[in-house]
This record gives sequence, C-alpha cells and structure tokens, in this order.
Amino acid sequence: MTGQEWGRADEDGTVWVRTPDGERKVGQYPGVTQDEALAYFVRKYEDLAAQVSLLEQRVKAGQVSPGDSETTIKRLEPSIRDANAVGDLDGLLTRLTALAPAVEHLREENQKAKQEARAAIIAERTVLVEEAETLAGADPQRIPWKTSGDRLRELFDEWRRLQKESRLDKHTEDELWKRFSHARTSFDRKRRHYFGALDEERHSAKAAKEQLIAEAESLSRSTDWGATASAYRDLMTRWKTAGRASKKDDDALWARFRAAQDAFFSARQDANSALDEEFAGNLEVKERLADEAEALLPVKDLNAAKAALRDLQVRWDEAGKVPRNDMQRIEGRLRRVEQAVRDAEQDKWKRSNPEARARANDMVTQLERTIADAEADLAKAQASGNARKIKELEASLVSRRAWLEQAQQAQNEFTD
Repeated sequence: MTGQEWGRADEDGTVWVRTPDGERKVGQYPGVTQDEALAYFVRKYEDLAAQVSLLEQRVKAGQVSPGDSETTIKRLEPSIRDANAVGDLDGLLTRLTALAPAVEHLREENQKAKQEARAAIIAERTVLVEEAETLAGADPQRIPWKTSGDRLRELFDEWRRLQKESRLDKHTEDELWKRFSHARTSFDRKRRHYFGALDEERHSAKAAKEQLIAEAESLSRSTDWGATASAYRDLMTRWKTAGRASKKDDDALWARFRAAQDAFFSARQDANSALDEEFAGNLEVKERLADEAEALLPVKDLNAAKAALRDLQVRWDEAGKVPRNDMQRIEGRLRRVEQAVRDAEQDKWKRSNPEARARANDMVTQLERTIADAEADLAKAQASGNARKIKELEASLVSRRAWLEQAQQAQNEFTD
C-alpha cells in the first residue's frame, strides 16, 4: 500500500495518519521526500498488520493457547491504537477485537479436550485398578499365584508409565492409587497366608507320611502274608488321606514307602512261587479226582454216588493245597459235583415225603368222590330233562376231571 488513502506527509517530513476522529501526527522523517517519509510510517503499520495476521492464523489453526492469544491481543491493542504508523489502524483494531470469539471457542475446545483427555486417563487407570482388584479378590484356593503375581507387577509398571506420561488432579490420583495399592497389599497378604498355611499342611503331611513309612518298613520283613498285606492296604488308604508335602519331599517319601511295600510283596511272591512249585503235584492229583467225581454225573444211583463222593472228598483233602492261581478253578469242579448230589438227594426226599404223599392221596380221593357225586347228579338232571342243570353239571365235571388229572400226576411223583 502507498499510504495515500490513510495519511500524508508535509514538505518538512512530518507525517500524519487519518482516523475517524481526524488526522493525528505520527512523526517526522526529515531529509527525504514526502513519499519516502510516508512509506516509512506505512511499513510500521504493515509490521503491526503482519503480527495481527499471524495471530489470526495461529488462532484459527489452534496453534496457540487461549491465554497466549489474550496476552498477545492485550499487547497489540494499545500498540495499534497509539501506533506511530500510517494505515487502517481502526480496521486493524477491529480485526484484533474480532479474534475474541475465536479465542473463547479455542478455550472451550481446549477445555473439552482436557476433560476428554482426563476422562481417558482416568478410564485407563481405572482399568488397571479393576484388574488388580479382580486378581486380589479371587478365591485363594483358585488363584494361579505365579501368573497372577507376574500380572500384578506388569500392572504396576504400567501404572508408573502412565503416571509419568500424564498426571491427574491430586484427589483423583490419590483415590485411584489408594484402590490400586490396597489391591496389591491384599494380594500379597493372601499369598503369604496361603503359602504359610500350605507350608504347615506340607509339614504335617510330611510328618504323617514319615510315620507311615516307619510302619511300612517295620512290616517289610513279615512272613504273615495275609495279615501284613491287609495292613499294607490300610497304610495305603492312610497315605492317600495324609495330604501332600512339597513335590521334592513327596517324591522322595513315596519312593521310600513304595520300596518297603515292594520288599514285602516281592518276598511274598517268591514264597508263593515256591509253594506253587511244591503244590504242582497236588494239582495233578486233584485234576484226576475231579475227573473221577464228574464221572458220577448225572446221578442215577444216589446212595452209590454219595458213598463214592465221600471217598473222593477224603482223598481230596489228603491231596493237599494247589497253586493259588488254580485253586478257584479246581475247587469249583468238585463243588459242582457236590451240589448235583445234594440236588438229587433233595429231589428224592421231596418224592418220598410221607406227609406230602398223604396230601396227594387225599386230594385224589376227594376229587374222585366229588366227580362221582356230580356224575350222579348229571344222570338225574338228564332224566328230568333240566337243560340248565345239565349244562352247569357238565361244565363242573370238565373242571373237576382236569383237577383230578393234575392231582394224579402229583401222586405218581412219589415213590416208595
């Protein structure tokens, strides 16, 4: 701009600026032309205008804080109002004043951004707090202590990182930290209590198992096979309910307990093997006796079968013991023959029971008498032509004759 619109210069170099209130002297620049003097004070205006334009751009771009904007405005306003410069000073003041709403909007945006940032920081910290509280609030019997402890340390490291990156107001910071710190303290207290109790349990379990080992080792040389095997079963039941020591101790304790058992059962196995060899000949004898016994079946002559079986039983007992693995099988063969003879004896007794035979004979006699009477009544009914009576008596005779047949069959089952 030439400045002719907003000011003039006298021949002596005095420069004037035009304002709504009239001309105002801004200075003097002697020894130069009027245009040069005017241009000098126009440049001063342009410097002020450049500062206003720069502020406008920074406010619009959000590159300056509202506080700095207001400070700059307060600094520029008197500089422009009383400026020794030539230009549209009122227009420049108007532009400066027009920045106030933009600065206020910028303040609101900044405040909103701060609130959102604060809410985000609180939310981020709260996530850490709530996870820590969840870890600390779990059932001690179900907490995976190693992984949970590692995770709490990670949360604490994350807390310190966030704290360095962004601070909250003291009240909020203290409240969140109080919750986070309480969760860590509670977790540590639970862990100490849990492992303290676990150590006590393991110590008790170790002591109990050492006592069981002592008992097991005292039995390991016993030759009372049956009673000692039962005692070892009782020891094993007690071992299972004794609880667990530490893994290292438990493995060592179990090895000792197992060694005592193995010593006994190995000795028993050796003894049984020796007996099995000794009893092998007895088994051969009983196999032949079992064949002889099974030849008595089916029972045809009960008395002869009973006599033969008695002789077999004597020889069976005299044959002695057999190997354990064959005992049930070979004894079962003789038991089946003995049962068959008992069944035959029971059947004979039933068929020769005098009381049962008398009852059967009485039933036959009674039915025969009843049938004879019914036949006589039927003859009378037929003679009189009583059709209804004839029909009733004929139906009754059919039933009674069927009963008689069954009674006679029962009677025939009895033998002398």
